[in-house]
Amino acid sequence: MDNRTAVNLVEKYVKAYNAFDIEGMLLLMQEEIVFRNISNGVVNAETKGKEAFRELAGQSKKLFSQRCQTITDINFRGDRLEVQIDYEGTLAADLPNGLKAGEKIALKGKSVFEMEDGKLLLIEDYS
Repeated sequence: MDNRTAVNLVEKYVKAYNAFDIEGMLLLMQEEIVFRNISNGVVNAETKGKEAFRELAGQSKKLFSQRCQTITDINFRGDRLEVQIDYEGTLAADLPNGLKAGEKIALKGKSVFEMEDGKLLLIEDYS
């Protein structure tokens, strides 16, 4: 896959993510997609396969009334595409860590993507 095609794929994924379009995200993925969320060096969520991703994405969708990932930088590292992300979201539900519904969160992070046959095979979100 050439670099422009890879960037277009990731941009479509981010657009679907921002729109809470789970089915749109799934259309861009290999059946055996691996997703990991890594916070402070610790994997706190991991899925393997589209159905497991659909379930996690559905749970996540309920936590936010609004969310937006903005790509601020793109780098190619071998067979991986790394994007720097600015993230903003408004909580739709109270969280166990004390954050309340209606509160806004903002953070910076990085997402790493691997592709195979024109679709996403791996997504790792780092914050």
